[in-house]
Amino acid sequence: MSTTLLHSAYFQSLLLFSITLILVVLPFVSSTTSITKQETDEVALKAFKSKIIHDPQGVLNSWNDSHHFCEWEGITCGLRHRRVTVLDLHSRGLYGFLSPYIGNLSFLRNLTLQNNSFQGEIPREFGHLFRLEVLSLYNNSLIREIPGNLSHCSRLTYLRLSYNKLEGKIPLQFVYLSNLKTLDLFENNLTGGIPSFLGNLTSLEVLVLAYNPLLGGNIPDSLGRLRKLSVLLLNLNNLSEINFFFLDKNYFPGKLSVDFGGMQHLQRLDVGQNNLGSGEIDEMNFINSLVNCSELQGLGIAINHFKGTLPRSIANISTTIEKLIIGWNQLYGSIPPGIANLVNLSRLGMNDNQFSGPIPEEVGKLRNLKAMGLWGNQLSGKIPSSLGNVSLLLTLELDNNRLSGVIPSSLGNLKKLTLLDLSKNDLNGIIPEQIFELTDLSLSLNLSQNHLVGSIPRTIGNLRVLSGFFDVSDNNLFGEIPNEIGFCSSLEYLYMKGNFLIGSIPSSMSSLRGIREIDFSRNNLSGQIPKSWRLLLWKI
Repeated sequence: MSTTLLHSAYFQSLLLFSITLILVVLPFVSSTTSITKQETDEVALKAFKSKIIHDPQGVLNSWNDSHHFCEWEGITCGLRHRRVTVLDLHSRGLYGFLSPYIGNLSFLRNLTLQNNSFQGEIPREFGHLFRLEVLSLYNNSLIREIPGNLSHCSRLTYLRLSYNKLEGKIPLQFVYLSNLKTLDLFENNLTGGIPSFLGNLTSLEVLVLAYNPLLGGNIPDSLGRLRKLSVLLLNLNNLSEINFFFLDKNYFPGKLSVDFGGMQHLQRLDVGQNNLGSGEIDEMNFINSLVNCSELQGLGIAINHFKGTLPRSIANISTTIEKLIIGWNQLYGSIPPGIANLVNLSRLGMNDNQFSGPIPEEVGKLRNLKAMGLWGNQLSGKIPSSLGNVSLLLTLELDNNRLSGVIPSSLGNLKKLTLLDLSKNDLNGIIPEQIFELTDLSLSLNLSQNHLVGSIPRTIGNLRVLSGFFDVSDNNLFGEIPNEIGFCSSLEYLYMKGNFLIGSIPSSMSSLRGIREIDFSRNNLSGQIPKSWRLLLWKI
């Protein structure tokens, strides 16, 4: 019977019988009634039961007049008012429909009906549950649109509608659910894109939208405002034509649970400079789905909080990849030798992690590599001589590790090298003269804080374009400073402290016109400081 008819019947009864004015309860509207509010709850529960077609576990057998409804299975009532606060019948195998009379349970705080077989729509009357904090209806067979007036349940903190058959858009009215911490709409038939207003739900900790045909547009930048987010689960299988996927510099927190497998034409993926990472063992498994991205050219996940080992599937991603940047995380374990399969890599950044074990000899197969950054790990063993085969290398940074053994002379084959940093390791032996034949070194040659011995070769004079750093501090070098160092006229920073150098400072060093800082301290040098250095920042 419609609300209009009820109103009409009510006024007719007043005229016909001239009885004392009473207030008639309208379905799903909270008001003073001719029955007690407790009875209103009981009527609503019985209406719920009447919609259950099959109850295989007999959980509703106790729902009868021989027990107070507060004693019925799955029901919790408040101690003071004896009103229903919890209706929890999850995983009971119930088959039927959701009764709109549930909307009359005005004290309800928790409605948990997941893992059943409820059919039909989510009643709009659920929007009358103003005290509701938990609504869990996942893993049923609910259809049609999500009622927008669920936004009236302004106390909602937990909303799970996943594993249903819901359609349409995420209701715009959800912008008013400011207390929401969990929004799980996984595996439905939602469309219309990820709404930007989700970025206003700043209490969100879990956002799960995967396995919907949802992503017809871009991922809104506003999601970057979700600073409390610990789980972000999106499905990108419907973006089969997308070429570039950027979420960098948004400061997204939490787990990156994204299936990139459907993005066959993806060329660049960059989620760097966020707060991604949950500490779970499998949080790097999204790499596995990249195997299907046959056109991938760049992968960037740097400056996050990813933990765990690098999946072996990294060796099976597209050979078209040119940039692999995974530095500034908390990854550990060994570097997979299969990384050598990525033969078109031009830039490899794995720095500032916790990788251990040796640098694989196979890296010598990366003939197109121009930049390798492995610094700031716990790598051990010898520097592979095969690195000398990577003849296009411009920068090689292996500092801050536990590498041992001698510096391989094969590094002298890297004729294009502009920066070489092997500092802060456990390297020993002499400095190979071949290193000083790298005449393109212009940015830095840093061999400091090792256990190197021998003298500084006279061939240091070949480094005529070196304009940045030359640092051999804190080793066991001896002998005199070669006079040929004067040919390094563009050098700005010269550090040789903490060795066993003897003799005087070569007069040729007056030719170092670009010098800014010199540190020769903690050696056995003698003689005078050149007058031309008096205005320098120096330590001798």
